[in-house]
Amino acid sequence: MLTGPNVLLTLKIAVVAVTVLLIAAIIAAAQGNYRLHGRLNLLFFTLTLMAVLGLELVVRVLAPDVFAYINSDDSLRQALNRHLWFSVPATFVLPAMLYTGLKGYVRVHLSLAACFVVLWGGTFITGIFFLPPTPW
Repeated sequence: MLTGPNVLLTLKIAVVAVTVLLIAAIIAAAQGNYRLHGRLNLLFFTLTLMAVLGLELVVRVLAPDVFAYINSDDSLRQALNRHLWFSVPATFVLPAMLYTGLKGYVRVHLSLAACFVVLWGGTFITGIFFLPPTPW
């Protein structure tokens, strides 16, 4: 059933899954396995993009009022806004990071990667721990 809590729970599961991929990609790079690092990052990018586009499809087309309960509760709205402060910039940094990695622009890629890790950490923490899957 397409409800706000179900959508949030699905997104939380997706965030945990792609975070495992991200950690594996970082470990691969640290071990010098750049080919595996690139493949894992490409998978991370693809799955994250699918989740973002899927969420947009849900909230813009299929069920625009699915998160109405969040807008009616100040503490939930504040938690969502805090989450968006991290997730929206991460969404813009991710393709730039992927591009620079694929093109071999190592210095720019590493700079973007440092920014992305901070943004993703905030996305993970605020999304997993501060956005409740059910209304309070």
